[in-house]
Amino acid sequence: MRWSEEKLNQMLTTPSQRLIEDMRRIEGDILVLGAGGKMGPTLCVLAKNAARAAGVEKRVIAVSRFSDPLVVELLKNNQVEMVSADLLERGALEKLPDAPNVVYMAGKKFGTEGNEWSTWAMNTWLPSRVAERYRDARIVVFSSGNLYPKVPVRSGGCTEQTPVEPVGEYCMSCLGRERMFEYAARTYGTKVAVYRLNYAVDLRYGVLYDIAHNILEGTPISVATPSFNCIWQGDANEAALRLLLHASSDVFRLNVTGPETAGVRETARQLGALLQREPVFCGEETDTAYLSNAGRMFHLMGYPSVPLETLIEWQAQWILDGGRALGKPTHFEERKGSY
Repeated sequence: MRWSEEKLNQMLTTPSQRLIEDMRRIEGDILVLGAGGKMGPTLCVLAKNAARAAGVEKRVIAVSRFSDPLVVELLKNNQVEMVSADLLERGALEKLPDAPNVVYMAGKKFGTEGNEWSTWAMNTWLPSRVAERYRDARIVVFSSGNLYPKVPVRSGGCTEQTPVEPVGEYCMSCLGRERMFEYAARTYGTKVAVYRLNYAVDLRYGVLYDIAHNILEGTPISVATPSFNCIWQGDANEAALRLLLHASSDVFRLNVTGPETAGVRETARQLGALLQREPVFCGEETDTAYLSNAGRMFHLMGYPSVPLETLIEWQAQWILDGGRALGKPTHFEERKGSY
């Protein structure tokens, strides 16, 4: 298979039968806030395609500043409605349409250091306002698996019952985001589901792309964080949409990732062999990493459709075929919460 942008988008936005069936059960339109980021565009198209395949009339409304013309083209070509807005501007939320289902994807991570106030505004202050504005909706809130503590690589990862230990202001502000929606759930009865992700693989970005890029550039790959989890973005987006059915005033939390614990060194060697380049490593391996156990997700939604070995092969071929990059590194190796 030779990769192209069209082929990748098609694979990311073709719904499974499970999602199609669940889309029949999701009542009403879907509003996606922060839809112009890394995952939002394909999530919106996936939702629209699933609704169409399910035979249900459903508006999918994407809200973002839409700075990328390729994103605008993708959404327009797939009949996703677009509302251009800066959610931090006064009065912006009040102008948005009502919706019974909200996927909250807005957030800031990189550039936090030195601009902590801006990150807190986006990740905590804005969520408090969104929670008030959409208090009567079902809301899926994107969050991060990095809220959990680092755990031994052979531990199986953190479950949803593991107490959070955010490190650094970015992670603390993400916990603030969760708490603002939890406040709405406890105070107004808002139905909330928290979606804790580590890490989506889109081929244009992700942990696998970061490692492959370093290999090609001859940049040493840090093994200080020796392992990671990842999941095909198509599966990750399906989980977010299906999670709308589990939103609850008790706040439903779900880890979203793949079943494999991937070793950085081993993954780099596999990618290096496919790219015909020898990876270079640096740092000393520790025995802990940010790892999540997604057993609850698998129980509710089934296993992801694309295994790690396939993702590694796809990632290498995407690069060899000249696929573009979004230029958004994950910084998966960061251990001190400095972004």
